[in-house]
Amino acid sequence: MLRISAILVLLLSLNSCKSQQNTKKEVQIAFIADVHLQDIFAKFEDSDYKGIKNHKTGEYVNIRTMNAQLHSTRIFNENYFAFLEALNDIVKRNIKQVVLPGDFSDDGQPVHVRGLRKILDEYSKKYGISFFVTTGNHDVVKPFSQDATKTDFLGKDGKEQIISSKNNLNKTKSDLQPIITADIKNWGYQETIQEMRDFGFFPKKNDLYWETPFSDYSYDQYNFEKAQKESALEKRTYLIKNTNLFLPDASYLVEPVKGIWLLAIDANAYVPNEKLSGLPNNPNDFSGANTGYNNVLIYKSHLINWVKKVSAEAKHKGKILIAFSHYPMVEFNDDASPELKQLFGANKMQLHRVPDEEVAKQFADAGIQIHFGGHMHINDTGVRTSAKGNTLFNIQTPSLAAYMPAYKILTIHSKTEFEVETIVIGKVPNFDSLFDLYEQEYAHLQNIKSDQIWNKEILKAKDYKDFTNWHLKELVRLRFLPEDFPVDFLKSIEKLSGKDLLELNKNTTEINQDLKTNSLTISDFESWTGFDMIFDFYRLKSADELAFSEIGKQRLKQYELICKQLKKSNDPKLILWAEIFWKTMNGEPSDHFKIDLKNNKIDNLSVK
Repeated sequence: MLRISAILVLLLSLNSCKSQQNTKKEVQIAFIADVHLQDIFAKFEDSDYKGIKNHKTGEYVNIRTMNAQLHSTRIFNENYFAFLEALNDIVKRNIKQVVLPGDFSDDGQPVHVRGLRKILDEYSKKYGISFFVTTGNHDVVKPFSQDATKTDFLGKDGKEQIISSKNNLNKTKSDLQPIITADIKNWGYQETIQEMRDFGFFPKKNDLYWETPFSDYSYDQYNFEKAQKESALEKRTYLIKNTNLFLPDASYLVEPVKGIWLLAIDANAYVPNEKLSGLPNNPNDFSGANTGYNNVLIYKSHLINWVKKVSAEAKHKGKILIAFSHYPMVEFNDDASPELKQLFGANKMQLHRVPDEEVAKQFADAGIQIHFGGHMHINDTGVRTSAKGNTLFNIQTPSLAAYMPAYKILTIHSKTEFEVETIVIGKVPNFDSLFDLYEQEYAHLQNIKSDQIWNKEILKAKDYKDFTNWHLKELVRLRFLPEDFPVDFLKSIEKLSGKDLLELNKNTTEINQDLKTNSLTISDFESWTGFDMIFDFYRLKSADELAFSEIGKQRLKQYELICKQLKKSNDPKLILWAEIFWKTMNGEPSDHFKIDLKNNKIDNLSVK
């Protein structure tokens, strides 16, 4: 009897252990890139200026004009509410680790960095969330603090209001008196990192491990006091090539959860001017850092050696290594960059930001397998395998301040199996709470007979997702078409109907067969124009798979047929356009997918 009881107890114990294993929650990490937070409700510490009163809510706000937003690749104002909604969504999902891969602020202004810190502090204390951030080109515009001016805040009567940290402004167009405040300057590393110190940049007592590229201890020797001593920013500097100047490097490695290593790479690489001023900490001695990894290979090669060391140690100790930084490590145009360069030119379409193939090779061979990037405000997945057989999966996280507004969730199933899901933040409370103020701006632009007035239909957006769609549409019309598209090429397709584009080659028999095979008629192509195709190209370029449902299966089929026909054209530009568009429609899975590191493959989990 005792023996039977013992067996029963053992069986119950085994079942209990098995049940606990089955119900054990897998580690999830949320990635929110390019927040570009502008604290629209903030008050300046050294100025009585409150901003403008929103009569709808009774609150004073400091916001940028709609005109500024629609000429920028990022939204300045409404993304404040979208960020809060994303954090609330993360809270509902009970995710405790959140990564911000750079451009967490508008331009590293004190008022906005402080505003972000307050938000992160609140969610940390209230919900037990740990935040880990890294620097982007908008967080530390130059390595050292500098004066700055924004000419496009919304002021009284819908006019532009200048806010500046400079007292000696040149003559300005606006008839409103400029607001002078140090809170609008661009902070450098010292100030920004100190303000954001609690979010990964410095060690915390509850971290299981923390180091920098300059730490002099090993994992087995680790203790908090030692890490704290080594974390001082003056100990975290590197020598700039061909100079005697040292700059800070805010990279760090942290183990927030047992077995998970988060590798934060500070890929801001500032290029020194040929002629240096000789003054200490002079921001004007350097260019900005927006090029990313191409310059990292030249000016921050110490990072490659550190990554190799970290990757080898992670492998040796059985740690799961997840890297993140602000910039992409892999080409992000679905391998259409060569064609984009030929059609639009090497300095258009942000092609200067495309990482060289050498970047992917170096980091893959250094041991990075999964990397989350931002910077480009796009949803994309890039995969590269080096000659040595090392595979790097680069996951581009969309921005909440652009189309399509979303963040990523990484679920770690095992040491070799990972799931990535993209969460669209479509419905956002208060996203339209500033619209009455834009009405005043619109009336002012009409009154002064502005030649670049924006489309007022954007103020009818039904939700935040629709608002970002309108933002992109106006951005294409007001900026991308004039700046990026060759005039003759644009004229050749912009006003043509889809039917005209399909029939450019006059392959009537083949076209009729394709229409029949795809259950389409020629009249299906008459309801849209070349501009619609261009706009959908930008939607696909920005959102990838997330744009499929917006464009619709039928229209995507029509685009496929047009690309097929244009590839047979006698016009080299039309051939390039068809190749670019087709590649943009057919990239790697980017919405919901699984990464299998054992077999180095990616599987689409999206419902088609």
